[in-house]
Amino acid sequence: MTTEQATDITGGLSYPSKMPGPAWNIPASRCLTGSKLRTVPGSTCEKCYALKGRYGFPSVQAALERRLKSFDHPDWVEAMASLIGDTKWFRWFDSGDLQSEHMLLRIMDVCRRTPKTRHWLPTREYAIVRKVVEATPVPKNLTIRLSAHMREQRVPQSLLSPGVVASNVSKQFYSCPAPQQNNQCGECRKCWDRRVKNVTYKLH
Repeated sequence: MTTEQATDITGGLSYPSKMPGPAWNIPASRCLTGSKLRTVPGSTCEKCYALKGRYGFPSVQAALERRLKSFDHPDWVEAMASLIGDTKWFRWFDSGDLQSEHMLLRIMDVCRRTPKTRHWLPTREYAIVRKVVEATPVPKNLTIRLSAHMREQRVPQSLLSPGVVASNVSKQFYSCPAPQQNNQCGECRKCWDRRVKNVTYKLH
């Protein structure tokens, strides 16, 4: 499959300036849990970064919608694996979140087809993750990181399992070094490392 064909099928990849590699994203407005949390004071989605700034540009929103619509294409898994290739680091959902168990299963399939790539998938869809991982082992090159729903709170330990770890946000303490690195990951890869059971991001 050519790069052009794979891009047509998937809607292409995004290239967040903060990240050490590409990503795949969909509209934050379509988040299942996030859409509810945005109306909750003190939630981590109350001031969603993916609903403002450059994400609000019509061209960006059109690209996000195109990627979401592309997901049901029968060759999506093959096309995504082709685009990712031997990329070392990949992020799922710098905007948006899992839509279904089927979506997570297909993403896992992409991860298996790209064994040289380390994948990071942040999500607030606890129930989707729980149902899938109960029946399907998380690929060793995928770190699913459950995001806390409320600021200054942590994900319950009972939700964690092999390949499923956590993150939260705090104003007072944070382990993500990006705020001291011009909002860049730099050499840090904690988010992709399942041995790091929790990453705390600075509240902004």
